[in-house]
Amino acid sequence: MNTTELTTWSTFKTALIQHPELTLQFQYAQDKWVDASYHITEIKQAPIVSVDCGGVMNSWTEIIVQLWEPTVKESDRAMQVNKALSIITLVEKSLPLNPIAIVKIEFGNSAFDTRQMYPGDITIEGDNLVVNLSPDFTQCKAINRGGSCGTTDTGEECCAPEAKTEKPKLVMMNLAADGNVCTPGSGCC
Repeated sequence: MNTTELTTWSTFKTALIQHPELTLQFQYAQDKWVDASYHITEIKQAPIVSVDCGGVMNSWTEIIVQLWEPTVKESDRAMQVNKALSIITLVEKSLPLNPIAIVKIEFGNSAFDTRQMYPGDITIEGDNLVVNLSPDFTQCKAINRGGSCGTTDTGEECCAPEAKTEKPKLVMMNLAADGNVCTPGSGCC
């Protein structure tokens, strides 16, 4: 998995720790905000093990922070960062979270199908710490390894089984001269 541009749990948590007094806001699309009455309902840690189309095993860990909007608006102001940190502390008492895991935010409401998104830019806007979310995406791990996905210029496909090449045949040769040869019972051994 290409994780160079994705936010790790350590980076995400550090951004929160640096601004406990701010209000935590999530923007899930252009000018679309998670309602201020949202709750953090759970934090999941998911170890992922997969085998890609090229037969290579991959593994990584994701930490998914689930946000829920109640159907009845409960507040006009989103939760403070320090409240989110208290939830994280409570979770980490029972479940140590992997600091290099990739963070995803899971969210949906009646107008936006539930999905997992990546935290992108985390910015300060007035009294708010704003987490801008970007959609999850699919990827070809072969490309991330320097390979290709689909058909290459030489006609090979990354997902095709490896071509079997015929192994060279061994040729047996008798290196002993025709003269002195040890045979059973000859006494030479």
